[in-house]
Amino acid sequence: MVTFILVPGMCHGGWCFAELAEQLRRRGHRAYPLTLTGLSERSHLLHGGVNLDTHIQDVTGVLDAENIEDAVLVGHSYGGMVTTGVADRMPERVRALVYLDAVVPQHDDSCWNLVTDQERRWYADVVESGYAVRPLPFFDARATPHPIASLLQPLRLTADPARIRHRVYVYAAGWDGPSPFTPTYQRLRDDPAWTTHAVDGGHNLMRDAPHELLNILLQTGESADRRRAGAGRPASTA
Repeated sequence: MVTFILVPGMCHGGWCFAELAEQLRRRGHRAYPLTLTGLSERSHLLHGGVNLDTHIQDVTGVLDAENIEDAVLVGHSYGGMVTTGVADRMPERVRALVYLDAVVPQHDDSCWNLVTDQERRWYADVVESGYAVRPLPFFDARATPHPIASLLQPLRLTADPARIRHRVYVYAAGWDGPSPFTPTYQRLRDDPAWTTHAVDGGHNLMRDAPHELLNILLQTGESADRRRAGAGRPASTA
């Protein structure tokens, strides 16, 4: 049995992973689709201080409360900022990192400096309070404003993210226009430390390519289990 922690991107909640989580559970795994502070059913918690650290703490809190070890952290889009921070703070609890068409930050990166001018113009479209970025018009009707401080705060790392040896990048190859993640995918595709996949779907791979994504996660979980056994710990059983 593998434990998957599913972290959504901007303006989304755990609902975007609901079907994927159900499919993982049907195959004997544990799956936690999370909603970050200030979003979706937790939108009432939004205030000006909700930042990247808040979202990292959301996930580390789940790892602690549920006594989760050897987690496969799955981050979609902005969620890559969060999962990278979690792996830095609790590396002993993380077996693998999966980036779903996501940012792959290094120390002192923020979402703001990793995206294009087009995305930065979107970030400037804030709600009346000034605390959050409005969802784009084509987002799911359940999307809610995203805490802007989480996009501006730089990620502080204490070690090289490469210490998490099992890292996977899933690239959405079916954007309607140019993808802002193409340079990241091309760089990682040529890096032997990474496993990369190109999937024919738009940015929301959970909706556009659910079967392909499920298979990639199942393969990642199996590989994580083999690495666990190879490190001298018994492989988990479903």
